[in-house]
Amino acid sequence: MIYLEAGFPPGVVNILSGYGPTAGAAIASHMDIDKVAFTGSTEVRHLIMEAGAKSNLKRITLELGGKSPNIVFADADLDTAIEGAHHALFFNQGQCCNAGSRLFVEEKCYDEFVAKSVAQAQQRKVGDPFAPDTQQGPQVDQDQFDKVMSYIESGMRQGARMLCGGQRFGDHGYFIEPTVFADVQDKMKIAQEEIFGPVMSIIKFKDIDELIERANKTIYGLAAGVWTKDISKAHAIAHNVRAGTVWINCYHAFDIAAPFGGFKQSGMGRELGEYGLQQYTEVKTVTVKL
Repeated sequence: MIYLEAGFPPGVVNILSGYGPTAGAAIASHMDIDKVAFTGSTEVRHLIMEAGAKSNLKRITLELGGKSPNIVFADADLDTAIEGAHHALFFNQGQCCNAGSRLFVEEKCYDEFVAKSVAQAQQRKVGDPFAPDTQQGPQVDQDQFDKVMSYIESGMRQGARMLCGGQRFGDHGYFIEPTVFADVQDKMKIAQEEIFGPVMSIIKFKDIDELIERANKTIYGLAAGVWTKDISKAHAIAHNVRAGTVWINCYHAFDIAAPFGGFKQSGMGRELGEYGLQQYTEVKTVTVKL
């Protein structure tokens, strides 16, 4: 096992496979487990926190869902931003908690950005995930496939403009065509709820003041991205957007020393870096009278 090769003593790392209602529930409610870290949906976190509170008040850290704003200003390197936004959303079939799933694009460059983003999505190769040239495989299961398709239907029903995709890819499996919606409005379901699939929602904005308020109008706060050549503008976004991670002129850029986690209903606590270690540390004070 890789843990033994890395030098961990036998028994330090144990792997228990199982389902949430059985193995997960047993862990969350166990009286001898002092700490639980959970990565998953915001809905399940309620169950874990409740079980932890009813058992031994175990410490719980959570890395949950997101509806991360990815913001493109007209002064950005547009081709780089288009490529970055494509990767930010479609990576791992869109099944990524920090996906840039609310793509805000400044009005001045909106039409060009949309047209080029659609062209890139149409060129994305969907198919066998084991084939070296495949860029997008299937959704994880039937339930997730059905959920994503229901969001696509909702987007069309609420008036967003679907410019490509929207259908099952092939005649078997859980493959979904890369889908791009334009003219998405803030209150639409596809702009508010986590889709967790290959569905890009492009939203128009006019200025930075309006944008910050709109970017924060969500229950989530996991990540955000900003694309601009103006570093003052970039830092204004980073300072004012309520998100645990903000990427400037990049996306999905991670470092093991940089803490990762969310604001609001995207979780509590941090993973990675010194802050990640603090979640597993018990502080003790010993006072001796001399």
